[in-house]
Amino acid sequence: MSTRPCSRLRSTALLTALAAAVLATPVANGAASAAPAPAPDVGVAAVTFADEFNAPAGTPVDGSKWVMETGDNVNNHERQYYTNSTSNAVHDGQGNLVITARRENPNNYQCWYGRCEYTSARLNTSGRFTQTYGTFEARIKMSRGQGMWPAFWMLGNDIGSVGWPQSGEIDIMENVGFEPNTVHGTLHGPGYSGSGGIGAGYTIGSPFANAFHTFRVDWSPNRIVWSVDGTVYQTRTPADLGGRQWVFDKPFFMILNLAVGGYWPGDPDASTPFPNTLTIDYVRVTNDTGGGGGGAIRGLGGKCVDVAGASSANGTPVQLYDCNGTAAQQWSVNGDGSIRALGKCLDVTSGSTANGAKIQLWDCNGSGAQRWAVSGARDIVNIAANRCLDVTDNSSANGARLQIWDCTGAGNQKWTVG
Repeated sequence: MSTRPCSRLRSTALLTALAAAVLATPVANGAASAAPAPAPDVGVAAVTFADEFNAPAGTPVDGSKWVMETGDNVNNHERQYYTNSTSNAVHDGQGNLVITARRENPNNYQCWYGRCEYTSARLNTSGRFTQTYGTFEARIKMSRGQGMWPAFWMLGNDIGSVGWPQSGEIDIMENVGFEPNTVHGTLHGPGYSGSGGIGAGYTIGSPFANAFHTFRVDWSPNRIVWSVDGTVYQTRTPADLGGRQWVFDKPFFMILNLAVGGYWPGDPDASTPFPNTLTIDYVRVTNDTGGGGGGAIRGLGGKCVDVAGASSANGTPVQLYDCNGTAAQQWSVNGDGSIRALGKCLDVTSGSTANGAKIQLWDCNGSGAQRWAVSGARDIVNIAANRCLDVTDNSSANGARLQIWDCTGAGNQKWTVG
């Protein structure tokens, strides 16, 4: 669980302005209002929001996708004043958006503690894009130093009417400068907000500021999964809330920010470098829920790829079975190479690349055992093994196990997705 005493929720003035924007601007769930995504093919995830930050150097934030917040944050006792200036958020011309915190006050900004000491930037998609469920991902190179507090997170779009924490908050990534090797993912809601948020940390062997890393949540009904660089480190369901209300079945919008100081990170000190930068390579969202809602995969004898017993337990066999439309047969084929049902991934047992290695359901972890390619010839190929999804013994009987095998072009290796 995160040890911070509060979330990065904005000051009263910022909250009021944001609430007005959310209430005044209806947004279609799952699509950016400026450029609605086309309807996806059944069973195949579609990109519903993407900012690759490929504009020329000096270009400001794309206002059709992002709102630039302005003001200070008294609630967390942060030290910065957020501006809408390219001095604090700008494209670098190398495919990135750079958020820069500076020790400056060019316009005599006033903060909760008096004359502001720092400027920075915070941008959100309220009034531009919201979505219920899906994958939310950003590739980020972290800021560094005592007192720095970068975050990639989401708030419920109903915050203007129900307030926080009833709106819900999903922290995809937070870092505090005194823990350079650790990031946190946390849920906040009624009865589990602030220091009582439900979450976990993920630690690597070197500072996150040394290189780009990919931060992601896979959000489906009653399930949110966090990963860093393809490695899953936390899964949360309503069972983790101890009977408290799960408020994560409605549209949320995204936020990126770089805070300076606050209750959790503490203030900067003489060792903190300024200017201090948070560099974002991309932000992408798909409509894949990772938990059903996709489409059937049909194979030999017109039967369907099926999770035995509709169980989501790790190691559950994947088999051929009469098509019945249940969640155990609803698969999504995703841009990261995974094929998912029931919130988990199609996986080769023990990561084997050998002929005859059986297929199972397992927690998504980004490994080669879970990366697949669907060819135009209707093969489903495990990329690591370079072998095809195959029905054992060429059997169309209910319960026939699936395996990987050398690609032969035979009927027991042909699949129709969706």
